[in-house]
Amino acid sequence: MSTAIKELEPSEMKVNKTYQNLKILLVEDNPDDAELTRRLLRRICQDRDIFLAADAEEALRCLEDLHDEGADLPDLMLLDIKLPRLSGMELLERLKGSPKFRGIPVVMLTGSIVSEHIQRSYDLGAVTYLLKPISEDDLLLTLSYLT
Repeated sequence: MSTAIKELEPSEMKVNKTYQNLKILLVEDNPDDAELTRRLLRRICQDRDIFLAADAEEALRCLEDLHDEGADLPDLMLLDIKLPRLSGMELLERLKGSPKFRGIPVVMLTGSIVSEHIQRSYDLGAVTYLLKPISEDDLLLTLSYLT
């Protein structure tokens, strides 16, 4: 892994109780970005369920499986804009067009600030976007906005 995050001891963590039980679906094809984000989430949301999908198709299968099992859907999806095959934008459009999944808040993840991508994300129903690599402060701010 190219970047390391220091693991904090439980006594060092600043955890808002509202975030602890979140169910989050992270859709990220870059293993380094996925690991960094997962570690940040683990520090912020100790008792959370984090589902990881490496592409849009895997994310859709995960959501369908949760729905078919009668399990709670994710409280939040963190979705990379640039994914192989089916893009993050295409997945967002499918989700927001689906009665089963349109209620899931989606935060888009992007490596660059391209205004057309950001505007299109909002037009398709994303609640916001985060610039990668994600900082803990930005993630905390986003979670506080959504919960």
